[in-house]
Amino acid sequence: MGAKKIVIVGGGHAGIELARRLDSHAEVTLVDGKDCFVHTPAAIRAVTDSALLDKLIIPYSNLLKHGTIVQGWVERIEPQAVVLSDGRKLPADITVVAIGSSYAAPFKATRAGLDEFRTTSERAAASVKEARTIVVVGAGPVGAELAGEIAQAYPAKEVHLITDETSLFPQYTPNLAKKLQADFSRLGVHVHTGKRVEHLESLSEPYAGPVTLPGGKRIEADLVFPVIGARPQSALLESLEGVSTATDGRIEHDGWMRPTPSLPSLFAVGDVLASGDAMTIVAISRQVPWLEKTIKTVLAGKSVESCKPYTPWPLAPIILPLGPSLGATVLPFGKKGMAVGHWLTSRLKGRDLFITKYREQLGQG
Repeated sequence: MGAKKIVIVGGGHAGIELARRLDSHAEVTLVDGKDCFVHTPAAIRAVTDSALLDKLIIPYSNLLKHGTIVQGWVERIEPQAVVLSDGRKLPADITVVAIGSSYAAPFKATRAGLDEFRTTSERAAASVKEARTIVVVGAGPVGAELAGEIAQAYPAKEVHLITDETSLFPQYTPNLAKKLQADFSRLGVHVHTGKRVEHLESLSEPYAGPVTLPGGKRIEADLVFPVIGARPQSALLESLEGVSTATDGRIEHDGWMRPTPSLPSLFAVGDVLASGDAMTIVAISRQVPWLEKTIKTVLAGKSVESCKPYTPWPLAPIILPLGPSLGATVLPFGKKGMAVGHWLTSRLKGRDLFITKYREQLGQG
């Protein structure tokens, strides 16, 4: 009997890491519509430095030593195969769906392709360079980092960061908000907390136009970035019998990352899964090793249920660089974590944004 066939659908952060870990243990096929990996965290800084695009778009060609990369879009999942939109059928003893999430432009590639992603990013960078007043709506990780990157790169610009939360990242220790607020003040960023912006002109791409805050205050913006969260790409799984969708659009699972009892050899991982984790690379760093171990258990002839169910981060670490040298990090110590500042944040992420790590993983160091 030959090696088991594993098909991983989606070449994002979860897909490439799982494929790399299983490459020597099964016949692995990674399927993605692109021929390159896009390191999305670095796409935030790319709106102030388009030269980063050449570093954050990384070919898949050297990722696997034994397995296969297939370029194409998966149309449907069958009990022991996936079928591509061009009719190709890939046999699979185990299928893993890691198709991630979408986000407002220009921070993630879409089915429009890498040329369009590059063009959209460069267009946003040109708009940032020309704008005098820039508004970032949404102060999650993307919004906070974006405001910091713009303010560091262009100190003379007027930058506003708006959130409907009463403080920055209230789920974490208040020291995180305190450190970030101090840095934003240092950078000259105007932070508006507890303000829900209605009637955004676009939720999918940057635009020029005024922003009106509750109470009637109006900001005349040359550029508005709507960064109000990721949206899971769940359509492929939603079409399957027995699949349930959580209120946030992510796919429910049975405790072992399986979306439906009708397909016991189908797993999902990353942003598309209602795992209890946030849609972050930190979440993947916990999910992928668990799924690797579980799949290896199955390859050894044991049942999935012989493994302990997946448990999400009790409190996930978070690294929030505001440009290369500022920002804050929360380490998972205590109920709400321990906040640390510039030095560790810069060394962990701010200076390099993990670009070197991912280029090395994909054999493009």
